[in-house]
Amino acid sequence: MPAIITDPLFYLAAIPAVFLMGLAKGGFAGLGLIAIPLLALVVSPVKAAALMLPILILQDMVSTWAYRRDFDFRNLAIMLPGSFFGVFLGWLMAAHVSDDMVKLGVGVISIAFVIVYWRRRNVPGDPVKGKTSAGIFWGIVAGFTSFVAHAGGPPFQVHVMPQRLPPQTYVGTSTWFFTITNLTKVLPYFLLGQFSSENLGTSFALFPLALVATLTGVWMVRRIPASRFYTLIYALTFLVGAKLLWDSAPKLF
Repeated sequence: MPAIITDPLFYLAAIPAVFLMGLAKGGFAGLGLIAIPLLALVVSPVKAAALMLPILILQDMVSTWAYRRDFDFRNLAIMLPGSFFGVFLGWLMAAHVSDDMVKLGVGVISIAFVIVYWRRRNVPGDPVKGKTSAGIFWGIVAGFTSFVAHAGGPPFQVHVMPQRLPPQTYVGTSTWFFTITNLTKVLPYFLLGQFSSENLGTSFALFPLALVATLTGVWMVRRIPASRFYTLIYALTFLVGAKLLWDSAPKLF
């Protein structure tokens, strides 16, 4: 039987972190950013990311089935090549980029994105069609931040949310994007030596909770009106960005 972490304090952080990540995979993307900072309170950020990857892949399998027909192919075709390159950059730079630097960058992107949206929220106009060059760029950023901190949500949102896709199409596109991105991270994580028997055993022990949380998120997304859904996602994105800045800025400056 594989070894697992037995420290009760770990599970006080891990259980809510896994549940929040499950809700994120079910559709409430902003919540996912809170998971790694929560786990980082009790284990190193690198260990936290390694523990979460098998759980993320399991949750991806559930959510891709739930949204198997709801995705925007154009966004995936544009952003995924950039994501692959971003994951490669993350692997190359894993030993040179601190967790606080990543948190600071993601926090700034998150808050700036929400501020721009808030200032333009009452400006009339049609949904914005994402440009190919911008999609490739934000795909690279999403792949990189996803690799080093499972924090690819805000860069993905910067490109996709202004397009105002129907909620289920938006969630399905996000789900397929991060499912494929997370699978590309398996080999680099293995090469970095992050899949210890203890990490894998602990991840497997948390699988039942991960499944319940993901299904709960899917159920909630399908019952919340589009306007409320996007308002909630923007609010969560801002709060998470503020939390990341609060945690990282004092350590860097």
